[in-house]
Amino acid sequence: MFNITPMVRNLLIINVVAYFLQDRLFATGQFALYHFGSQNFQPIQLFTHMFLHANIGHLFSNMFSLFIFGPLLERFWGSERFLAFYLITGLGASMLYSGVRAYELHQLKVDTEQYVENPSPVALNNYLEEHIGEGFGRETVVAFHRDADNPVYVEESKELVINIFRRVFNSPMLGASGAVFGILMAFGMLFPNLELMLLFLPIPIKAKYFVLLYGAYELYAGFNRVPGDNVAHFAHLGGMLFAYILIKMWHRNNYQDNY
Repeated sequence: MFNITPMVRNLLIINVVAYFLQDRLFATGQFALYHFGSQNFQPIQLFTHMFLHANIGHLFSNMFSLFIFGPLLERFWGSERFLAFYLITGLGASMLYSGVRAYELHQLKVDTEQYVENPSPVALNNYLEEHIGEGFGRETVVAFHRDADNPVYVEESKELVINIFRRVFNSPMLGASGAVFGILMAFGMLFPNLELMLLFLPIPIKAKYFVLLYGAYELYAGFNRVPGDNVAHFAHLGGMLFAYILIKMWHRNNYQDNY
């Protein structure tokens, strides 16, 4: 499982090189995935975002998973099918994420418009806690509470929530996590009883249980998202979902061909 295969090696090289060159040769934001409604969105971002990462830890976690789980799948499928699987699940992850993101941004827009129409210290505090997390904008909240009728503080609070909406609306997603979670799903489906030794568990765990637990966590974290959490949980789930569908389709087609 630890012997690297050609396509896994190529993907590792591309991701690592892209990470170290992304700030020098091209603007990261140009190729990260923006919301469809953003003026920064370009269709090519649906693919290019898979090869960019926010920091070295983000890069390492994705590439480590690709290095561990990818080679066995590539030997099982062959390089061409493995690459197709990687790209399709990554694209599927970005599509599901974008759909959920559209809903979340719509809710944020509604809440922003409602606040601008009816600003108050309590409403501002609730807005910040729901969408940003505790601690953000505390100075504005405290000042507004002390003098709720001060027009200066009213306008400052409006500008604050509008700027928050603009910042969130134009925040892109990047990373290979969707494709990597697709690989995890495939590994659990094709080699369900293979036992894994994880760094954070002192006992071996079968691949199917590992994938099930990880998927359950992502589902929980996605629906119970903590304000300020910048992890794209639904992109992870999208990679797993499209991996499941793709493997089932391939299995059915192979069965029909053999029959």
